[in-house]
Amino acid sequence: MMPLAMAKIGETVTIRKITGRDDVRQHLAELGFVMGERVTVVSKMGGNLICAVKDSRVALSQSMAMRVLVN
Repeated sequence: MMPLAMAKIGETVTIRKITGRDDVRQHLAELGFVMGERVTVVSKMGGNLICAVKDSRVALSQSMAMRVLVN
């Protein structure tokens, strides 16, 4: 497993675990980041990511992307 922040642009990965406090995990779940979901990294700028998840595009800070573990 690796953090989502380390995925390459254009790579599609599967979420395996989400770390952090309950409120952080809940916020990510509301954005569509749940275990088993497929995520594609659309672009990166300054460590921040734009991801395609559940037919939506979502921007994540690098610190939030580090909490989402994928493979």
